[in-house]
Amino acid sequence: MIAPKILVVDDQPVNVQLLKRKLEREGLQIISAYHGSEVIGLVAREKPDLILLDVMMPDMDGIEVCQRLQADEETRHIPVIFITARASKEGKLEGLGVGAVDYITKPIDLDETLARVQTQLRFVAINRQLLDLTRRLEESRRAAAIGAVTQGIAHNMNNLLGVVLGYLELVRTTADNPEQVKRNAGHATEAVQRIVAIVRQLSFLAINSRLHRSRCQLDDLLKGAVTRFQHESKLNAPVEISNPLGALSIETHIELFEDTLGKILLNAWESYGDQPAAGRRIWLRAELLEQEAGRALRLTIEDAGQGIDPEIREQMFDPFISTKRTVGVGMGLTVARHALRNLGGDISLEDRPGGGTRAVLLHPLEKRRLLDGDSRVPFA
Repeated sequence: MIAPKILVVDDQPVNVQLLKRKLEREGLQIISAYHGSEVIGLVAREKPDLILLDVMMPDMDGIEVCQRLQADEETRHIPVIFITARASKEGKLEGLGVGAVDYITKPIDLDETLARVQTQLRFVAINRQLLDLTRRLEESRRAAAIGAVTQGIAHNMNNLLGVVLGYLELVRTTADNPEQVKRNAGHATEAVQRIVAIVRQLSFLAINSRLHRSRCQLDDLLKGAVTRFQHESKLNAPVEISNPLGALSIETHIELFEDTLGKILLNAWESYGDQPAAGRRIWLRAELLEQEAGRALRLTIEDAGQGIDPEIREQMFDPFISTKRTVGVGMGLTVARHALRNLGGDISLEDRPGGGTRAVLLHPLEKRRLLDGDSRVPFA
């Protein structure tokens, strides 16, 4: 088992040596630095498990060092214990406020320091176990999803190919009847188109999360999504858009966003079942949402259709879950959620008061810096 690595930083060599000797006796690896300016590069190379950091140093004090470590994704997780001669409440709060997990006051009590170090190392070990468990659970979830998709694809492809072969056989046996041949060939073509649609949806599932984003106006984005939905579904389906945000600038992957929104609009349209087109209403509303991580765009799509089927409520986003009886459907919501999560957002479905379904899409507009209070940066 590899011993935990501790970085000790103090401009007084005697303090470093005392701590080094005490901690090494407990089987810990110790690396040392005597200037704050050394720390950033040293941490990047050595990747210590814990840092004991003196606050008062001449060239770069511990507060600035800690701020720099916290500002870097690669070092933010490393716990820092401040060593300080300032015993005041204000001094301690300042240290904890920039990201330190604990503090030790001078003159240093070696036994107390060891106890605090061991406590933090236990927290580090627990955190790593949790991260490992989370990773394994995510891998299991991903493997289960892949298994479900694979099984669904195999089942649907086999059914669709059976449909194609069946109609082609009918074409062969009714070759002397042009009208029958035309009708059967048309059915075969529809089945092939469904196969093509499944392959296209799978290509969206394989899209890497590092997507190229472009900036566009929300008005144009919503109108483009509705037009795309109407064109691809071959429907003259009106959508009532409420967008008080107007020409709000949004950075996103335009094609992916429009395709995702189009799938939700199609889901809303189909929720009406056999109801005449004139009675099918779809509402699309845009609004800003303030979150701890920054502002987000919230899109709400509502319909007054048949609502969420209780039998599939818990599996709505699973591959090939559908209330329709047609072969080769049921990936629209799966692809929509996957695409939106790749853009940093998410999607949820709920019952609409008064009947029907409400879909809520969240798309981040910006993310809040962790160390800058309320300062914000555009989402990228």
